[in-house]
Amino acid sequence: MFAAFVEVLTEALDEHEATSADLAQRVYLSRFHFDRVIAATAGKSPGRLRRRVLLERAAYRLLTTTHSVLDVGVEAGYSAHESFTRAFVRAYGSPPAQWRHSPTRLQIESPNGVHFHPPGSLRLPAQREVSSMDVLVSMVEHHVWLVGEMLIRAERLRDDQLDERIELSVEGVDDEPTLRSLPSRLVGQLDMWGAAIEGKAYDFAVERGESVAHMRDRHAEAGPAFLTAVREVCEQGRLDESIICPGENVEVYTFGAVIAHVLTFAAHRRTLVAGALHDLGLDDLDGGDPIRWMTQRG
Repeated sequence: MFAAFVEVLTEALDEHEATSADLAQRVYLSRFHFDRVIAATAGKSPGRLRRRVLLERAAYRLLTTTHSVLDVGVEAGYSAHESFTRAFVRAYGSPPAQWRHSPTRLQIESPNGVHFHPPGSLRLPAQREVSSMDVLVSMVEHHVWLVGEMLIRAERLRDDQLDERIELSVEGVDDEPTLRSLPSRLVGQLDMWGAAIEGKAYDFAVERGESVAHMRDRHAEAGPAFLTAVREVCEQGRLDESIICPGENVEVYTFGAVIAHVLTFAAHRRTLVAGALHDLGLDDLDGGDPIRWMTQRG
């Protein structure tokens, strides 16, 4: 609820006529409940939080524009030079004109960690501690999820659509890529490296002319298995541990290198698949971008 309030606040920073009741209505709360929830989370009322953020933006404006102090104050919601100056002095310790020539900090100390973020948004504090390993696991989770969603959509297509060549290709990565070959290789990557982790060989023949239904069956096993391996490696701090990959030419790679390899080439192939699906009217995957998916899950 607090995150929803901050989103509404970001959109309403310049709506000086908007009251707390108006903002409460936008997050579907009564004014009383709205004030209580925000005060409990932020340590101050919605109105006070909003005024502090506007003062931080005013300080940014003083440093980055040639606007007069009065204009900056009016933009921050103050009707008079004197009222803006008093508020600014309380927050920054000196009048706006003086501070402009000898600035200190932009952010006003606050226990809730919500601050103005130049040039025109807000910054929220982290809801939980997230390590680089958490991000890596989330990237693999997104990859496994997205490949599954792409296969669901690809299964709606005719064979001629699946086998039509995708014009954009990268030499040395995929020869004559199609909506059949790329998803098959995406699943194959997970299956192949899962087999390598277990010390088994992988038969590439399974990817020749593979049906989407078969891809989905393989993905249902290979995706979760690879993700489980990544989670375990990250949790146990074994990213630099090496695995021996069987085959005609035995090679040795670290777990970290394998994950980086999978995500690098997967990103290229997923982008091609997302573009081809979009051209066929299946455009609800946001281009395969993980930004919203990871943010919503966080």
